[in-house]
Amino acid sequence: MSEIPADLKYIETHQWVRVSDDGTATVGITDYAQEQLGDVVYIGLPEVGDTVTGGEEAGVAESVKSASDVFSPVTGEVIEVNEALEDEPEMVNEDPYGEGWLYRVKLADRGELDGLMDAATYGESLADA
Repeated sequence: MSEIPADLKYIETHQWVRVSDDGTATVGITDYAQEQLGDVVYIGLPEVGDTVTGGEEAGVAESVKSASDVFSPVTGEVIEVNEALEDEPEMVNEDPYGEGWLYRVKLADRGELDGLMDAATYGESLADA
C-alpha cells in the first residue's frame, strides 16, 4: 500500500500539494506515482517565474520504463524548483513527500484547494484503480 500523508491535498493524476501558512505551496508526485514509474531518471520542471495552472501539465517525469506528464494541482507563479533533482532524480523515488519535491508556487487562489482530494479520498481512488 502506498504512503498517503494526511496533511496533503491530491489530484487524480497522482500529484500532491502542501500549503504553507505564507500562501506558498510545494508540489510533488505521490508515492503511488513513483512506484508506477519505477526508477526515475529525469524530471522536467517549470522555470522560476512561470505560471502553472491547476489541472494542466507543468513538467515531465521519465523513468527507465516510461515517461509521464506532471500536472499542477494548483495555479500560481513558480517561485522555486528543486534543482537537486537535476543531478539526483532518484530522490523522487526515495523520498517523494520530502527531499523529492518538485517545485514551489505562490498560490493565485487558496480557494482552489477546496476542489482537491484529501488523503482519505485519494486513498479510495487508488483502491478503485
